Amino acid sequence: MKQPGETGWRRERETKPDVVVVIYNDHGLNFFLDKMPTFAVGAAPEYRNADEGWGIPTMAPFRGDAALSWQLIESLVEDEFDLTTCQEMKVDHAFTLPMALLWPDQVWPVRVIPVCINTVQDPLPSAKRCWKLGEGIKRAVAKWAGGEKVVILGTGGLSHQLDGERAGFINKDFDLKFMDSMVGDPQWATQFSTRDLVEHTGTQGVELLMWLATRAALGEKVQALHRNYHIPISNTASGLMLLEPVA
Repeated sequence: MKQPGETGWRRERETKPDVVVVIYNDHGLNFFLDKMPTFAVGAAPEYRNADEGWGIPTMAPFRGDAALSWQLIESLVEDEFDLTTCQEMKVDHAFTLPMALLWPDQVWPVRVIPVCINTVQDPLPSAKRCWKLGEGIKRAVAKWAGGEKVVILGTGGLSHQLDGERAGFINKDFDLKFMDSMVGDPQWATQFSTRDLVEHTGTQGVELLMWLATRAALGEKVQALHRNYHIPISNTASGLMLLEPVA
């Protein structure tokens, strides 16, 4: 039986990417309620992990790609995105754990660019805005003349709510429809407001905004090379998809 990350791990070994753009949400390691950017992009030479207060072991630092980071930042600003540019930045579990799934030995053969989306505090960016962010990332990478292979890694949960009256809420039907839409109708979820998405997926399920930005960065058509959906514990649904652009 294949482990959840095995297909992606083998694919990355075959593809041998040079740079990974990681679209994720920060959980209070860099930004807290007093300072919460809508979109933040890293432009540091190195990114370090830090304990988030749970005794989580830290990982080896990640090498940045300042040149491509600035290409991404400047292109997105031209597209009228108002970004927070981070020349120093720490990365939390939303960044490190997916990377460790792809490289279990935690010896990072790639450079990374963190792209952080606010899913914590209102006002959140809309699904449509996150889709446009992904399109902007695609344009920025396409304009890059460096010749590197770039992988877009989107992270974040599907339906889950960790607190409040609906703690433990999971909407499997919506999750599966959303995953279907990533291939057949990728802008399907942009019809929903962020409050609609919270209603359908739970407070933390709004993290699917990162999925939308990632999907938009892949272009008009993709093929699904791998897909997995699982509910490993009582209050969190987990999905994994490996998508490849179709020329």
